[in-house]
Amino acid sequence: MIFGDIFDSLIGPHRPPAWVLRFWPVLAASLVGSLAATWFCKKIALKFGIVDRPDDLVKTHKGPIAYLGGVGMLIGLTVGILAGIYCLRNEVLFGPMLGWLLAVLMGGAIACLVGLMDDILDIKPAHKIIGQVAAAVILLLVGIVPNLDFLREHLNLPVPYTLQTIMEVFIVVFFVVGATNSLNLLDGLDGLCAGVTAIITIAMLLLSVHLATWGASEIGDPVRIIICLGLVGAVCGFLPFNRYPAKIFMGDAGSMLLGFMVAAMMILFAEEIPRWWMASIVVFGLPILDTAVALVRRFLNHRPLFVSDRGHIYDQMVDRGIPLKKTVAICYMLAAVYAAIGFVMSQIRTRYAAVVYTAVFVISGIVVWKKGYLKMEGLRGATP
Repeated sequence: MIFGDIFDSLIGPHRPPAWVLRFWPVLAASLVGSLAATWFCKKIALKFGIVDRPDDLVKTHKGPIAYLGGVGMLIGLTVGILAGIYCLRNEVLFGPMLGWLLAVLMGGAIACLVGLMDDILDIKPAHKIIGQVAAAVILLLVGIVPNLDFLREHLNLPVPYTLQTIMEVFIVVFFVVGATNSLNLLDGLDGLCAGVTAIITIAMLLLSVHLATWGASEIGDPVRIIICLGLVGAVCGFLPFNRYPAKIFMGDAGSMLLGFMVAAMMILFAEEIPRWWMASIVVFGLPILDTAVALVRRFLNHRPLFVSDRGHIYDQMVDRGIPLKKTVAICYMLAAVYAAIGFVMSQIRTRYAAVVYTAVFVISGIVVWKKGYLKMEGLRGATP
């Protein structure tokens, strides 16, 4: 009966699911644009020596691999979002929609540029954080912030307006910096970060379609769908060049772009009640788990928290004898499991979903601990 109720509420009465089909040019434009731009960026990178060279420590690929994949994805994403803006041109609320879409795109461009500077010039971590904060500020300027009214309305907490504003700013910056660096850490195997991001974004697209059928937000609904479609197309246009053996890497430019875009989506899901926000966070579960494991493992083993190593979950799988392609497939499966849990649990009441989400992360932590992924030997990470 519970599952029947869940599926009964999956499609709302406000818009039919087919309403999303009006935005098909977004997916098509971003996919074609990303395919063409990534191919071109590969040629440019090889011609000018913008490549990632192996170091036999963290970077274990066999030879120099072209960078600039992130730029290719940004171009594809830009083309897709511009197509989405064209689709919205006759909407009554076109102005606010345009503002939100351009702000997200601009923030993504800033994140990509900062990452590109790191790829080419190897800038300091503090400078990267400053760039990520600057990208977050773009969202704040157009009002893309979490709705914290539930603190007063449902939890009966007397939160002053000034304090709520400070909390909104902190949350936006935290999500942008956190998600950007989480996907950056996940970019360690051919096709891994791009594929996981595609799975996460498809799940967020399903959540966006669900909300659109219920008419959750006249502005937020089309914005979420356009961003998701644009991001899926951009990533899928890049992925054929990045799967094993990779012909081009996304670099920090790509991982920071994808991290920012996913962070912006999570904040957009916080436009209404907390349930959708919580669901989007769980959908992002694999990057969160990998980042948490990396930080806890380094802390427990008295290693620098922000120095790269080969102790990530996927690295440890490879070091334990699992073939690279199989490791990537396992990570895809884990990402899909988190995505499915987030989507299904978004259909039940917040208090019950919170219990399930807590249990999911606790069980994940126990499995990681029992399997020995918090141990570390040498700079290359854990070995069996």
